[in-house]
Amino acid sequence: MKVGLIMGSDSDFPVMKKALDVFKEFDVPCEVLLASAHRTPTAVREFVSTAEQRGISVLIAGAGMAAHLPGVVASYTTLPVIGVPLESGSLKGLDALLAIVQMPSGMPVATMAINGAKNAALLALQIGAVSDADLAAKYKAYRKQMAQQVMEKNRKLQETIQSM
Repeated sequence: MKVGLIMGSDSDFPVMKKALDVFKEFDVPCEVLLASAHRTPTAVREFVSTAEQRGISVLIAGAGMAAHLPGVVASYTTLPVIGVPLESGSLKGLDALLAIVQMPSGMPVATMAINGAKNAALLALQIGAVSDADLAAKYKAYRKQMAQQVMEKNRKLQETIQSM
């Protein structure tokens, strides 16, 4: 599996880095592009329209404010596209969330929560795990570990309550 990650501004990187961290943890290669749907549309089109040829199977696009980037990405490919609305501007990301989630019929973009880059990466992994048994096993182990961590926190909480 290989993922393409696009962000419209360098100010998006602190949030989108959470996706890169997940891909690093799972040893999943990721190509990254900083390009704007409005200011550099040719760069976006070139990256996306050739993504499948480069082995990319899922694209993640993070955008704030008008948030056209995920929809533009979807218009250039039939690969799955995951949109990450980014908190910015006076509406704190609500405008980006609505712009991404309200894609017209026939142009789907899976939409994460505002600043939900980590979940975007995890969804991309789930998509890849459908046809990659090793990745599926890693993802199942990740989920099991996550559950164990919660239960350990519960155990500590119960000890705290008992000692009150």
